[in-house]
Amino acid sequence: MIVKAVQQIMLGKVARTEKEAFTTLETIKFAGYDGIELNGFMIRPTGLFVRALTAAAGMPAGRGGRYDWASLTREAGLQVVSLHEDLGTIKADPEAVARRARDLGTDKVVITGMYRFDYTSRAAVKGLCADLNEYGEQLRQAGIRLLYHNHNAELCRLTEGGERAYEYILRSTDPATVGFEFDSYWFTEAGADAVEWMEKLGNRMRMWHINDRGSRQRGPSMTPILKSDSMELGCGNMSLDRLTRQAKANGIQAVVLESHRNHVNHNAVESLQRSVAYLNCHF
Repeated sequence: MIVKAVQQIMLGKVARTEKEAFTTLETIKFAGYDGIELNGFMIRPTGLFVRALTAAAGMPAGRGGRYDWASLTREAGLQVVSLHEDLGTIKADPEAVARRARDLGTDKVVITGMYRFDYTSRAAVKGLCADLNEYGEQLRQAGIRLLYHNHNAELCRLTEGGERAYEYILRSTDPATVGFEFDSYWFTEAGADAVEWMEKLGNRMRMWHINDRGSRQRGPSMTPILKSDSMELGCGNMSLDRLTRQAKANGIQAVVLESHRNHVNHNAVESLQRSVAYLNCHF
């Protein structure tokens, strides 16, 4: 069974108290989702810089760092499908990360992405792959699978050789220790054919971040060029059916809704309730 889940980043504005967080989780379960994907920086206290970065990107982290997410998710009947962590946290104490994942009931830890990182540098990307292999093996020995999550920076070409960073990462990481959580929104946003990249990932793609992309423009616009943003599933222009067929062919274990912002009526709960119609129909 492919688990249908929601990314916790959607819940920053609807988890302002522990009681509200639980109510939101119950609503997610009632809508038809099976699980949730948690973020390390949202389930423990974090610094102002991290919170400011996410808020600036339109994804406020909320105050969930003080909540008991293991109990909240369990009582709401939701499975924790994975735990997002940054590479620095994993390198600092991989055993603690593995223990935290197990306590939450998941066997997957996902690298969320690299900040202040040069994806055009072969040396930098080579070092990243070495870290993924090393710490992926350490987590594997602790019973945890390490997955790498992309954004759009991985489509940069390396200045030496012209290969795309994502191609290098795929080629230079060990399939036994490093898998992938593919985000089709970001590759589509960058102008790539996300289905082709899914085909390249094959069964190394264990999870899928799903989203749609389009515009909410109504009525006349100043110019014929509209700004695209995140949309509810089936309301935008992405080839979701093609992507879904390929994700299933790859044997994914979970599909995770991650609508970054631009929620219908500015309401994340209403947004995920609308998107679940597509997921319930196809998964």
